[in-house]
Amino acid sequence: MRAVVTGASGFIGSYLVNELTKNGYMVYGVGTSIEKLRNKKFGAQFIPIEATFEEYEKIYDHLSNEEIDIFYHLAWQGGFTDALSDYALQFMNAKAACDAMVAAQKIGCKKFVFAGTVNEIEIKQFMNNENFVPRNTCIYASAKMAADMICKTLAHKDEIQYCSALIPLPYGVGNDSRQLINVLIKNCYENKPTKLIEGNNQYDIAHIDDVARALRLIGEKGKNYRSYYIGHRKLRKFKEIVTEIRDVINPEAELRFGEYMDSLNMDYSLIDLDALYRDTGFECRAKFNETIQEQAEYLRRIGF
Repeated sequence: MRAVVTGASGFIGSYLVNELTKNGYMVYGVGTSIEKLRNKKFGAQFIPIEATFEEYEKIYDHLSNEEIDIFYHLAWQGGFTDALSDYALQFMNAKAACDAMVAAQKIGCKKFVFAGTVNEIEIKQFMNNENFVPRNTCIYASAKMAADMICKTLAHKDEIQYCSALIPLPYGVGNDSRQLINVLIKNCYENKPTKLIEGNNQYDIAHIDDVARALRLIGEKGKNYRSYYIGHRKLRKFKEIVTEIRDVINPEAELRFGEYMDSLNMDYSLIDLDALYRDTGFECRAKFNETIQEQAEYLRRIGF
């Protein structure tokens, strides 16, 4: 099997490349820096391709003579920062996703897998409720949803199989972003209080090993034009997850629930939490306490 992975040097991308290569894939990894791709040392089954968003036609130049089974598009600039509300950047990201689909078509790729976000649920709620109060992250989620719909339409037009993945907050060694979970972990091991929402809303996080395995299975077994939620089939409350993280790191750390208003109660009934299990047999395997401890040790090691 042969696969293309854009964003191959990123957090999710690098784990996906390792997941694919250990399962016998030849992987063509696309990134903006050939040095970063090579420094990952993915092994002999990995071939790096340097291309910015504006240069995605180069992908065809490298792969015009190859038969590609699956094209994974993960590249998305900005990360989990203020860039989530930068509409110009998010427009550019959405266009790049469509350009990636065009490149996949030109190559003659058999299947395209788009990495979306669970925040797309917010947009569904936004469209169905005139009283919905949007957050800044709705700009990011709207761009993801727009890219998904356009890519799906292009795939249908050219008869390429297509799947998308709704990914919740991914955690694991290598993620040093300012995401809430990392800030919470740092506060706990430094014995600092953490200000939080009330936390009675449903919530989910997924370990990166599970995310990478799910993406591989979607590429191999996902049904055409289906969107899959990558995460746990039985959800818990935000307060329960945060409390368990605190108890793993430092049971004495103070959690100040209710300091902020709950800005959103995401309606998970708008998506099928069981579709990935039915179609691929996927279940999350990561042991929560162990992987949270690994994340805390990683953050301490890098001086987060």
